[in-house]
Amino acid sequence: MRPPSLTTRRVAAVSVSLVLAAGAAACGPEDNDAKSSGGDSTPHKGGTLTVLNSNPQQDFDPARLYTSGGGNVPSLVFRTLTTRNRENGAAGTEVVPDLATDTGRPNKDATVWTYTLKAGLKYEDGNAITSADIKYGIERSFAPELSGGAPYLRDWLVGAADYQGPYKDKKGLAAIETPDARTIVFHLNKPEGEFPYLATQTQFTPVPKAKDTGTKYEEHPVSSGPYKVVTNENDGEHLVLERNTYWSTATDAERKAYPDRIDVKSGLDSSVINQRLSASQGADTAAVTTDTNLGPAELAKVTGDKELASRVGTGHFGYTNYIAFNPTVKPFNNVKVRQAISYAIDRSSVVNAAGGSALAESATTFLPNQKSFGYEPYDLFPAGATGNAAKAKELLKEAGHPNGLTVTLTHSNAKDFETSPEIATAIQDALKKAGITVKLQGLEDNDYSDTIHSVKTEPGFFLAHWGADWPSGGPFLAPIFDGRQIVKDGANFNTGLLNDKSVNDEIDAINKLTDLDAAAKRWGALDKKIGEQALTVPLFHPVYKRLYGKDIKNVVISDWTGVLDISQVAVK
Repeated sequence: MRPPSLTTRRVAAVSVSLVLAAGAAACGPEDNDAKSSGGDSTPHKGGTLTVLNSNPQQDFDPARLYTSGGGNVPSLVFRTLTTRNRENGAAGTEVVPDLATDTGRPNKDATVWTYTLKAGLKYEDGNAITSADIKYGIERSFAPELSGGAPYLRDWLVGAADYQGPYKDKKGLAAIETPDARTIVFHLNKPEGEFPYLATQTQFTPVPKAKDTGTKYEEHPVSSGPYKVVTNENDGEHLVLERNTYWSTATDAERKAYPDRIDVKSGLDSSVINQRLSASQGADTAAVTTDTNLGPAELAKVTGDKELASRVGTGHFGYTNYIAFNPTVKPFNNVKVRQAISYAIDRSSVVNAAGGSALAESATTFLPNQKSFGYEPYDLFPAGATGNAAKAKELLKEAGHPNGLTVTLTHSNAKDFETSPEIATAIQDALKKAGITVKLQGLEDNDYSDTIHSVKTEPGFFLAHWGADWPSGGPFLAPIFDGRQIVKDGANFNTGLLNDKSVNDEIDAINKLTDLDAAAKRWGALDKKIGEQALTVPLFHPVYKRLYGKDIKNVVISDWTGVLDISQVAVK
């Protein structure tokens, strides 16, 4: 995974380069008011907001996007049944109504979810938004030519596993009912208490069937949000958004939509983005980035400049970098070897390799340290700040390796400060103190991803990371530890190949809960239970530090996304 861009793909599943970020409370610029930036702090309507990004906003079609909470730029155009709460920090991890009047009404066992649309919803052309449009929007996301979105609906909806979309199957999905223009009902294969989170994904965007142009729809998708697309050049490299005059604050309490125009310029080098935001001249005084972090060297420069430091937003997102073990590969089939490595880790040196404590927080739990995930503090193999070599040697002796052992650590060659050579070298140095010689195997990013995500080629000892599709323990623990999600002939993310009935059963039991606070506590307890098997060594959660221009106001950074929410931003 690369430094975060919320709008492109499932954080850990589709790309092994960071798409989001991890941690505790996110609150915008440190030591100053997160909602102001000098002078009059009151946000005003008008002006042009410039967005400077590295990654193009490709496939700008709600069917094809893989977002968390609806994404950043996409959520300006695409409204969904529910959305993320647009508030700073932990308050921003809550799911709230968007097009719907509430977050959904489940039946007794959470296998049927019913939503009612708000009255007065309109597209950019003034036509009414109906429940049939949402049903159609979801159905077209099943079309092979529009693939790329979140996979949950295919798994969760009754009879959806082999559905090929409305272009091939005109009958549609019987699992989605629209008894009237404002009601939509979903029938699920199994209880899913977190369905309201899923309903934030862009696949729940209404699409008017008469305006659907298939693969060309991305060029001018019909807006249900505060802005409409007026320019889309080079597959999202340059996007210009202007006001949708039919959007109303009366039906949308979340998006502030202060600027009149939003100009998204992508394909820029990250150093150029940070230079432009630092200089903050011309149009760049009203500029932000949604996907480019400050690196360690840049952060050091910014920290020494009071004016620049006042324009840094700090964000956290549910994300963990960790060591993964394949217990079918010797010597990692011995739990004591895995425990020995856990004790030997020097997290201080790993954090330094990741850019220092300003950009990485030490982790001893697999779940991120946020309440919404059910975070329960634990440290099952306490290594202290610099590793416990003595305890590691003791365990190695018990495992039959009194003279130490030699292992190979697979990592990516990408300079991402996550799974890259710097992190691998820090681990190599720490384990040497415990008598473990680590040989490093660096792979180019694509080869690395293919290798670690295949059951047939997965190494015994490698660097990995995982981020949340939404801020809950479910999409964090289940893909990595549910034995029924092991994929033998495709992309597999259950790196420890764990298939423990008690774990699988507890996942099912938690999924039945519609009380998300109660579910969170259970996810936290399950995290600790799984941790006892030492199938991973949590290393750190990244912290995001991002510059913004001098004239940017109303900076909101939630723990759902970890990045500045452009639906809240105002410019002078």
